[in-house]
Amino acid sequence: MPYSHAYPFDPTYGFSLDSLLRVEPPDPPEDFAAFWSARYDDARNVAPRPELRRCGWNHPRFQAFDLAYRSTGAITIGGWALIPAHGRINRGFVVGHGYGGRGGPDLDLPFDDAAILFPCFRGLSRSRRSGIPDTPDRHVLCGIEDRDRYVLGGCVEDLWLAVSALLELFPEVEGRVGYLGISFGGGIGALSLPWEPRIRRAHLNVPTFGHQPLRLTLPTIGSGEAIRRYQAAHGNVMATLAYYDAAVAARFVGIPVHVAAALFDPAVAPPGQFAIFNALAGPKELFVLDAGHFDYPRKPEQDRSLSAAIAAFFEPL
Repeated sequence: MPYSHAYPFDPTYGFSLDSLLRVEPPDPPEDFAAFWSARYDDARNVAPRPELRRCGWNHPRFQAFDLAYRSTGAITIGGWALIPAHGRINRGFVVGHGYGGRGGPDLDLPFDDAAILFPCFRGLSRSRRSGIPDTPDRHVLCGIEDRDRYVLGGCVEDLWLAVSALLELFPEVEGRVGYLGISFGGGIGALSLPWEPRIRRAHLNVPTFGHQPLRLTLPTIGSGEAIRRYQAAHGNVMATLAYYDAAVAARFVGIPVHVAAALFDPAVAPPGQFAIFNALAGPKELFVLDAGHFDYPRKPEQDRSLSAAIAAFFEPL
């Protein structure tokens, strides 16, 4: 670093690692915990009725399945599931995707003894639905005028229902469930974790939705730019976003969390990523990436090191 790029802004935003580690989260609204706890209780009353169907392809490490389950609002969530091709199922994972959606399961995860669900959050990829735009810049604005109808709340509920589906399909993994989420899925994960006791460990990779007031001041090429434009036109976005701040939610997370956060990222501004890590209330580990949402010389090396770190972090699960 610094990297040669064509962005009309500095994707480090002038922050060093030391200054990133000093970014503090905003204070929560008084009813933040009550808002999310009530949504969690409602989601737990939904029967997911999960279904698995064998995919038409083979893999040496996994058996692969198409996944469907029911989420809140009677929305059907589609995705994939992997189980070991050989050996016992000892653990379970839910894996969240980025705002680009998901075209299939991740076949390079360092878990050979786990049932792994890859849900597509509502409106995206296999969970496309009329009334929810499927492009990031429009999806992130869907329902934003009302905190109770904002699409991100439904996506958090999709994650909780994925855990319900996982435990219905594989009850033997109860007490040994982990979550991994990247970018969009990292932010949704941070919002979901404080209220979900069935998840025991989590990894968040370049997570978004951290420190919403600060995000509104930082240009990006990601979904945050659509929110900045909306705020410029309407001026009232924080009435909703105060409840959808992943750094605020992190204050309430007590389980061990491993975070991969980037020093340079044109899509998810690094101060928001580090605000989430800094706010985590429980045991936490940090893996510093040179860059996120960007190709850089050390990326293959860092990807390998991160995979090893993730495997080690989830070993106690």
